Amino acid sequence: MPDTAPAWEQRLRAAYIVNPEWADDAPDRMVFTCNASGTYEVYAWERGGRPRQVTDRPNGTFTAAISPDGEWIWWFADTDGDEFGVWMRQPFAGGPDEPAVPGLDKAYSTGLALGRTGVAVIGRSTDEGSWVHVARHGGEPATIYHHREDSYVIGLTHDDDLVAIGHSEHGDARHKALRVLTLAGETVADLWDGPGKGLAGVRFAPLPGDRRLLALHERHGRWEPLVWDVATGEQTEIALDLPGEISADWYPDGRALLVRHAHQARSELYRYDLATGELESLGLPKGTVRYATARPDGSVEYLWSSAEHPPALRSTRDEVVLTPPGITAPPSVPVEDAWVDGPGGRVHALVARPAGAAGPYPTVFLVHGGPEAHDTDSFAPGAAAWVDHGFAVVRVNYRGSTGYGKHWRDALAESGRIGLTELEDIAAVRDWAVRSGLTDPGRIVLAGASWGGYLTLLGLGTQPDLWSLGIAGVPVADYVAAYEDEMEELRAFDRTLFGGTPQEVPERYERSSPITYVANVRVPVFISAGVNDPRCPIRQIENYLNRLAELGTPYEVYRYEAGHSSFVVEERIKLLRAEIEFARKHLGV
Repeated sequence: MPDTAPAWEQRLRAAYIVNPEWADDAPDRMVFTCNASGTYEVYAWERGGRPRQVTDRPNGTFTAAISPDGEWIWWFADTDGDEFGVWMRQPFAGGPDEPAVPGLDKAYSTGLALGRTGVAVIGRSTDEGSWVHVARHGGEPATIYHHREDSYVIGLTHDDDLVAIGHSEHGDARHKALRVLTLAGETVADLWDGPGKGLAGVRFAPLPGDRRLLALHERHGRWEPLVWDVATGEQTEIALDLPGEISADWYPDGRALLVRHAHQARSELYRYDLATGELESLGLPKGTVRYATARPDGSVEYLWSSAEHPPALRSTRDEVVLTPPGITAPPSVPVEDAWVDGPGGRVHALVARPAGAAGPYPTVFLVHGGPEAHDTDSFAPGAAAWVDHGFAVVRVNYRGSTGYGKHWRDALAESGRIGLTELEDIAAVRDWAVRSGLTDPGRIVLAGASWGGYLTLLGLGTQPDLWSLGIAGVPVADYVAAYEDEMEELRAFDRTLFGGTPQEVPERYERSSPITYVANVRVPVFISAGVNDPRCPIRQIENYLNRLAELGTPYEVYRYEAGHSSFVVEERIKLLRAEIEFARKHLGV
């Protein structure tokens, strides 16, 4: 594509590295996902050489792993983004694909652990529950765990004799427990912190004979690291004098932790010495780290970006590790922080303004998905495209978002007002934006995808006087129908969030479902949907569209042949162009 293309299109066509993973015992071999071909596919790279494209499928491939010896690449083969499939594998140097575990039928993936002795542990889920299987050298798989509630595979010990899983047998999919099993399925140890307190496994220590499992706990109101010695039962909480939420991973020698500190939409990296308790900052620039790993030489490689600067895979050796083939993304504008008093406490928002223009601006409230996620000071080509077209962009980390402690994240379930709670925070920031002179009150777009799309439709129906337009990507539109059709993992999440099924607590689902309020919508609506989406299935979206048509509410719909999102770059550009043109047409921008 020539460089004369608009900057917003260049940002989307630029090549990005996603989900890099080094082989533990062959540290110069990596697998990652990249869009250099125009579709997100899996790539292999050996340091000093050139990346090799591993997969080539019409609708892309996103999920992959590499064996510890660096000899095999595993990739997940679904059908056009439906997330329902099987694992395939290919030699690192290239060659034909083959089924990685021929004895397993299609399912949703719930984790994969590849061992040093040819063993693989595969997590799967279907409508009948979740399974964990063990297979050796491509042989017949054996089931070592099954439960009606959801579970996921965390990882194997260095010696391939124990595997850790997370599970929600207690019925709370949002606050899981940990279990360690032998490869014959015998329980070695269990850890659960009780109702409403979750544990998240990271991985076992990378040393022979070591039974320490690194995990995250929320015993003190935020995520913090915990080292659990499965052999002795000893638990060591890593208490750090840092204000935000903390995650961690091992250094290769097992003597230190690579600590990632998330605070107010930015990231920091530290080295924590387990013996001395010394915490050393790695001195990153202001921005967000999406991935970080410690290398055998003690350096750290990390994927960093900011709202202004495109992502790069960097090293603390002061070098760029790998630049993917293709054009480089043009920079965008930085973000500003806004703190607004809301009904549940101070709400943090990120604001981007068009360069060289004076407000008040037409404004897009771009609502993140999840809900257990949060917007960060990181490179966002979609948000930057709106800024290029003269819009201010406001992104709100509403109650329910991660990154601000357990109380903030759990506020949705505690309030019992799913969707409505988040919208109260978004409305408070909207009022601030108008009062401050940032936003033109007659030209405000409520937009988002996934949970953000859900909040968009719910906001148009419950706050009809606040919004001039709505743009909802792959939304939950009819919550009862969505529950009936979605993948079991999300049903478990919804049961926990709402306190039951639609049959058990129908009034809660009705109160929080956008279709309940569709008659109140009085502004034009743009809705996009993936025909193979297992997370926000298309039937419930069609139900909402049919009601808009019956009511005579103006709307446009964009359907694409993929799942929850498209991995095809030109499809993403086409969709974003349609959304921007829809807004400009109806707002007169």
